[in-house]
Amino acid sequence: MTMQGFGRLCCLLLLPLAALAKTESGRELAARQGIPYPAVIAHRGASFDAPESTAAAYVLARELGVDYLELDLQRSKDGVLVAVHDDNLLRTSDVAERFPQRKNSPVSAFTLAELKSLDAGSWFNQAYPERARSGFKGLQILTLDEVMDIAEGHPNKRPGLYIETKVPTLFPGIEADLKARLHARGWLDQPGRVVLQSFDRNSLALLHKEMPQVPKVLLLWVGKGSIEPASAQSFAESGETDKAAFYARQQPRSKAEFERWLDYAKAAGAIGTGPSAALTGGGAQSYADLVQPWMNQLSHDKGLLVHVYTVDEAVDVDKVMAAGVDGIFTNRSGRLLEYFSRPAPMSEAQILDAQSF
Repeated sequence: MTMQGFGRLCCLLLLPLAALAKTESGRELAARQGIPYPAVIAHRGASFDAPESTAAAYVLARELGVDYLELDLQRSKDGVLVAVHDDNLLRTSDVAERFPQRKNSPVSAFTLAELKSLDAGSWFNQAYPERARSGFKGLQILTLDEVMDIAEGHPNKRPGLYIETKVPTLFPGIEADLKARLHARGWLDQPGRVVLQSFDRNSLALLHKEMPQVPKVLLLWVGKGSIEPASAQSFAESGETDKAAFYARQQPRSKAEFERWLDYAKAAGAIGTGPSAALTGGGAQSYADLVQPWMNQLSHDKGLLVHVYTVDEAVDVDKVMAAGVDGIFTNRSGRLLEYFSRPAPMSEAQILDAQSF
């Protein structure tokens, strides 16, 4: 056989493998990781109907039947891992009344006892009076262990945890701390029971070093320091007032720039990405459209799952599912479960009543 003929034979032999890699579906990618498809991820718990990241939100999400309870991980001054989203406590607690001189301080400036003294529920009643409940008053900030307790607290409904290292540069060593707690509680033994996520690819790489067997997701964002946008202007520099409209227009600088971040995800050990979505109705959680069909196809071609944040309305679920995503972060877990023909036997209000919230 000539060298030319040998080369053609090699190409023919390789073709089926290349085709297989390019046609592997999101369902197959998820199954390989032990991750449900399509995954229903309760964003800070069932946070439309109960105060985010509190026992009420997480118990409600569990009872509805979600696949994952999502939480943002920070660390108290005395080294305890806690579930808090914001960099400070002003929005979701009474810190301004309890600690007026420290109201703008980061979570890490407070001991666990101080964090536990805060009311993390009453703000919700004030912000959303139509969904207010007396049982939300006095709800506490939760530790990671308490969220695990909730996930383990039902004999038949045992959601996984989807954990984000939040501003990890403020918490050196948080990746090792997280491994220690998950290992101590036996949460690292079942494939897909835990998914780890971060916007910070360095933190993602550290998570991979600590827990190489655990699925990880790189969260995606268009903006300075992340996916470079086509426009050089930030929202603040633009002088615009409608943040949702501004972000909805943002696009990666190029296809190559988007692909670069998929490659970053792979290099850091990720099995998927968490891109933003532009929502039909706009709003505070509407960002750049990073789940366009070509983007999802490119992600799948690279063997990456796509879990989009944060989608609540049916019109947007229709859109992102048609575009090819594999899971959805949502504040409205019950509505999304109904969409996927997985309705809960009781309404959100009935569940909260039954759980004494």
